[in-house]
Amino acid sequence: MAVETTRLLPITTKASARWLQLGLGLIAMMAISSPQYVWTLFTKPFQENLGATLPAVQITFSLLIVLQTWLSPLQGYLVDRFGPRLLIALGCLLSGAGWVLSSSVTTLTGLYLTYGLFCGIGTGIVYVGIIGLMVRWFPDRRGLATGVVAAGYGFGAIATTFPIDSMLKSAGYQHTLTVFGIILGLIGAAAALGMREPNGNDVLPPAPVITGSRDVAPRQMLRQPVFWLLFGMMTMMSTGGLMIISQFAAFSRDFGVANVIVFGLAALPLALTVDRITNGLTRPFFGWLSDQIGRENTMAVAFLMEAAAVAIMVAFRNDALVFVVLSAIVFFGWGEIFSLFPSTLTDTFGTKFATTNYGFLYMAQGVGSVLGGPLAALLHDATGSWLPVFGIIIAMDALTGCLALIALKPMRRRYLAASPVG
Repeated sequence: MAVETTRLLPITTKASARWLQLGLGLIAMMAISSPQYVWTLFTKPFQENLGATLPAVQITFSLLIVLQTWLSPLQGYLVDRFGPRLLIALGCLLSGAGWVLSSSVTTLTGLYLTYGLFCGIGTGIVYVGIIGLMVRWFPDRRGLATGVVAAGYGFGAIATTFPIDSMLKSAGYQHTLTVFGIILGLIGAAAALGMREPNGNDVLPPAPVITGSRDVAPRQMLRQPVFWLLFGMMTMMSTGGLMIISQFAAFSRDFGVANVIVFGLAALPLALTVDRITNGLTRPFFGWLSDQIGRENTMAVAFLMEAAAVAIMVAFRNDALVFVVLSAIVFFGWGEIFSLFPSTLTDTFGTKFATTNYGFLYMAQGVGSVLGGPLAALLHDATGSWLPVFGIIIAMDALTGCLALIALKPMRRRYLAASPVG
């Protein structure tokens, strides 16, 4: 009996290791979310202190997003090359250092080189590194695992927004940036130091039969049509979603519902609050669903649901209650791209180069950030209406949902069937 007990203990420990890794990844993701999601609280103080215009200050935010997404292949390669522990810890410290250093800048260039550069590079390393780590630890639940950590990136700022806002009012933005930069950087780095890749001693369930048996390097992956189909689909979904996010306040005011009271609150801030929650919840939910019914089937459900929700929201755009409810469903149908696409990519091209490979796919989010905001604003200015913008969003959502079933699903199966075992 004693021998059997000794045998079972290591198995239990090994089996639970991946859940510890998931928890550490969630903490690190939450620690790096504030530079993006609470940026809006610092724009006015930076304007006043630097004597700059709002557009000039906002370049910082654009720089952060561009560096986070467009450098992701390089960041993913470094994580694959040197391991997640060192690189993710470094990324968390860089993100925190961006806040600390930006607290004392006296020029716009200084702001760009601290908040924009350090936070952009740091958050990018952590994001792609943790996603790449989770797809290795959870071959059987890749959708759920990537959804949980991606949700942490969206939810993390909920825990910091009110404390940061309170300290801003009581102690000023410089003290706030310094204190929270140190706290968040150290918390993220501490979590990263407990991370590791799975090894031969870890007990991991087998991957589903629809996954590939061969690890494909980035250079070979970029030659495959199935990768570019995934890239195009993620670009369309990113562009459509960011069109809504970037112009949400503007079109809600044009529709005349921004200040209408719903459940005792103005419709615009109520919608923004509910949307943030649904945009976080959708990532683990649809990730879990894709583990059960398949990636492409889940994509079709989510993307077509978003297309329908956007269409109904526009049709009843003068009704504040419908606006709040449907906007929540719209975001519930969009945020899951950050769990569905990385898990589908790893299912197809293997785990060995998963972080670097996802870095290339994550660039689609960068394309969407460039196209989404400016394209929506230009189209509105040219036509004098938001309806053409929403027409494009609905078309892209519906097209991507259909492509998941009629193009991606058969193409991916043909690719997997033809790939030699390696």
